Amino acid sequence: MSETNPNLPRALTSLSARLLLLTMFFIMVAEFLIWTPSISRFRKVYLEEHIVRAHLSTLTLESMPDQDVDKDLERSLLFHADSYGIVLHRPEQRVLMVSKEMPPKVDLVVDIAKGSFFGWIADAFSTLVQDENRILRVMGTSPKNPEVMVEVLIDETPMREAMYDFSARILQLSIVISLFTAGLVYLSLQWLMVRPMRRITANMAAFRAAPEDATRDMPASGRGDEIGVTERELAVMQGEIRHALQQKTRLATLGAAVAKINHDLRNSLATAVLAFDRLADIDDPEVKSVLPRLYDSVDRAVNLCSQTLNFVSDAAPPLDRSKFALRGLIGEVELDVLADHDLGQELTWQIEIDESIEIEADREQLFRVLSNLARNAREAGAPRIIVLAGVKNGRLMVDVSDNGPGIPAKIGEKLFEPFSGSAKAGGTGLGLVIARDIMKAHGGDLRLVETGEDGTVFQLELPLDSDPRQAA
Repeated sequence: MSETNPNLPRALTSLSARLLLLTMFFIMVAEFLIWTPSISRFRKVYLEEHIVRAHLSTLTLESMPDQDVDKDLERSLLFHADSYGIVLHRPEQRVLMVSKEMPPKVDLVVDIAKGSFFGWIADAFSTLVQDENRILRVMGTSPKNPEVMVEVLIDETPMREAMYDFSARILQLSIVISLFTAGLVYLSLQWLMVRPMRRITANMAAFRAAPEDATRDMPASGRGDEIGVTERELAVMQGEIRHALQQKTRLATLGAAVAKINHDLRNSLATAVLAFDRLADIDDPEVKSVLPRLYDSVDRAVNLCSQTLNFVSDAAPPLDRSKFALRGLIGEVELDVLADHDLGQELTWQIEIDESIEIEADREQLFRVLSNLARNAREAGAPRIIVLAGVKNGRLMVDVSDNGPGIPAKIGEKLFEPFSGSAKAGGTGLGLVIARDIMKAHGGDLRLVETGEDGTVFQLELPLDSDPRQAA
C-alpha cells in the first residue's frame, strides 16, 4: 500500500503563505496606483506654493514703488521665496520685481494653467528620474488676483528631494497597511479554510488506510459554506465507497466459490451426458421421449456454467485489434446464426452498410456481440433483422433492429444487470452484460434505443480512433 501520511505543504508553499504574498503584492499595486496621481499632485502643489510665496514677496516691494530696493532685502526676499527671480505680469505691463544680477539659464518652462492629468503624471516621473539639477521657469496665476500672472525661476533638485521624501512616507505607510491587511487575511484563511482542509486531508488519508472502517468516515459538520458542503459530501462518498468495497469483497468471494462450483458441476454434467449417450441406445419409447428434454436441461446447465465463468473471468476482456470491413463481419454473423437450426424460425437479414466502412477492433469479440443480439432476436421470434451504420460526431453508430414482439418492461429495466435481464426460460441474463463490457473495452457502448410491439433497436457505438482512451 502506498504511503498514507499526506505530505502537507511547507509554510512558504502553503495556501496561506501564497495568499499572504498575493495580498501584499496586490496592496502594493493598489498603493502604486494611488501614489502615481498623488506624486503628480504633490509636484503641482509644490509649484503653486512657490507662486504664492513669490507673489507674497513682491507685496513688500509694491508698498515702496518710488524707493530703490535694498540689495539685502532683495536677497532676503529671494531666499524666502527660494527662487532666482520673480516677474509679475499685469494687464497693462510686465514688471521685474526682483532678480539676482545674473539669473541662470532656464531648462524647462512649466505653465501650471496648461497642465493635464496625464501630463502632470508624466512630468512628475520626468522629475524623479533626473540626476542633475534643472532650472524651472514656473508660470501661474496669483491666487489672490486672477489678473496677475506670476513667473518664478527655481531649482528642480529641492522639489525632487521633497518628492522622494513624500514617496518614502507613502511606501512606509503602504508596507504597514499591506502587512497588517495580509496578516488579517492570513489568520482568517487559517481559521476558515486551511484548518478545515487539513482536517479533510487527514480524514481522507485515514480513510485510504482503512476504507472499510466505518469509524474513519468524515464527521458531520454544521458549516453552511462550501467547506461544510465538501465535508458532508465527502462523508456520503466515504459511506458509499465503503459499502461498495464490502459488496465487492462479498461478490469476489462468491465469484471464487461459484467458479469452483461451476467447474465441478461441468464435470458432473459431462458424466451425465455420457450416461445419456448410453440411454440413447435403449430401444424404449418412453426413454426416447424423455431423453431430448434431459439433453436440453443439461445443455442449459452447461450454458449457464459457461456464461457464469466467462462473466467472472472476463470482466475486462483483452482485445486483439485488427482492421477489417464491418460489412464482411455482419455477413459472417448472418451465416453463423442462419446455420444454427436450433434457434427457431428462419431470419431474414437486411444489411445497409457501406462496403468502405472499416474499423479497427477485436473481430472475434465484436462477432460475439453481434451474434448475441441476432440470436436473441431470433429466439424472441423476430422474422427480420436490419443492420445499418453511420458516423455521428466522430463515432461509428451501428443500429441492430428487429421486428419482434419487443422486450417486456420489467426485463428492460434490468436488461444490463447480471442474472436479471433475461427474457427466456433458463437464461442467465449475462449475454448482454458481457456484450456491453466488450463494447466498453473498445471505448464504445451498447444501449437499448427503443423496444415495443413493432420491434427492438439496439445501438452499438465505437470510436473511429483505435485507442479507447482517446475516445470522447
